Amino acid sequence: MAKYDLVIIGSGPGGYVAAIRAAQWGLKTAVVEKDPFFGGTCLHVGCIPTKVFLHHADLYDSFQHAGEFGFEVGEIKVNWPAMLTRKDKIVKKHSMGIAGLFKKNKVESLTGWGRIAGPGRVAVEKDGQTTEIETTYTMLATGSEARSLPGVEIDGQAVLTNREILQLPAIPQSLVIVGAGAVGVEFASIFRTFGAEVTILEALPRAVPLEDEEISAELEKAFKKKGIRIETQAQVESVKKSAQGATVAYKDRTGAPQSITAEKVLIAVGRRPLTEKIGLEKTKAKVERGFVHTNAFLETDEPRLYAIGDIVAGLPQLAHAASMEGLIAVGRMAGKEVQPFDRKRCPGATYCEPQIGSVGLTEKQARDAGIDVKTGKFPFLGNSKATILGHHEGFIKVVAEAKYGEILGVHVIGPLATEIIAEPVAALGLEATLDDMAATIHAHPTVWEAMGDAFNAVRGLAINF
Repeated sequence: MAKYDLVIIGSGPGGYVAAIRAAQWGLKTAVVEKDPFFGGTCLHVGCIPTKVFLHHADLYDSFQHAGEFGFEVGEIKVNWPAMLTRKDKIVKKHSMGIAGLFKKNKVESLTGWGRIAGPGRVAVEKDGQTTEIETTYTMLATGSEARSLPGVEIDGQAVLTNREILQLPAIPQSLVIVGAGAVGVEFASIFRTFGAEVTILEALPRAVPLEDEEISAELEKAFKKKGIRIETQAQVESVKKSAQGATVAYKDRTGAPQSITAEKVLIAVGRRPLTEKIGLEKTKAKVERGFVHTNAFLETDEPRLYAIGDIVAGLPQLAHAASMEGLIAVGRMAGKEVQPFDRKRCPGATYCEPQIGSVGLTEKQARDAGIDVKTGKFPFLGNSKATILGHHEGFIKVVAEAKYGEILGVHVIGPLATEIIAEPVAALGLEATLDDMAATIHAHPTVWEAMGDAFNAVRGLAINF
């Protein structure tokens, strides 16, 4: 029986990163992957292909406004099959890249369904055959899949999840999206840019409900300007196939029954953890609604069993969160000094147009915690590089503690928001204050320099607005 220091079940952004770091730190490591390729949901049907389409949509939007930049162009046509091909090439390239990194770092891989067979044992099932391997440590990185609504059948034709919508043979003329979280608003941006009539139905009172309230309001305003219809407090009751595609029946915010028909309906109401049939019942690990409970070092209640990524209770279902969790966990196994995972320091990045980047507490969260709060806002309208780019909508909002100026949260909506959020992520990690950030020299002209004005805005000292 083969024996390893660490066996990881799952090769997504948590599993493969953890495997490579474990090998770098001298642990004999194997990864068990049920699919014939590496990378998990993020690489194949999530983050990466979605962002390919979003980049294509951004380019198309730029072509549509070429005249504003002094270019004369003819009719711009969308070659959707070519976009699908490019998306698939990018995914394949990076999946093969993971395989190359495994080889370089001497990480072994086994294809099959992995499950815990008992303390220190993992079973791998493939083609009706089961192989058991021994391991000192086991890590669960099995990821998640799209949730549906009660009674709603995902048929892959008219009613879709993030998987099926990435393989559509043509751009739909109309699309209803159920859910205004990150997945919903990103696909809304993509298909509205390419000409589809898009309606978003959200059960909660605002779009992107995990973001600061002012970010939600700004996104809703921007979407309506683009012709994306948003209905919040909409309670979906049924989704049924129809001759035109699918019909969604729902109650609006007043409780009145409504219905809408579209060629395609995307269900984007969250994700459920994939923890069934992986042997958790053989362990002491606490499992609640499919989520595994861990401490801040990703240790479960079962000795030497770790869980990371989308399956962990209370942690964000984000690829970069899973990667850091994996690094923390293997550091713990290897006896390294590692910091515990801190959710407040984990950034969010949503690639709709305008983009959203955020880290730390929202204003409401800070006030609800009893903190004396001061906030500052700086609009991109006052940033010269944003004007050069032709994208000066949105703002940066800073939430700070009033007395000492500790930075509690930063929330951005606008150009390159997912890139410039990097500075406040580092600032929170280093427990920086407003004085620290006001003394930071920001290069000009950059979109990023708007951060300097935003930090100064908390004290009414913004220069450019």
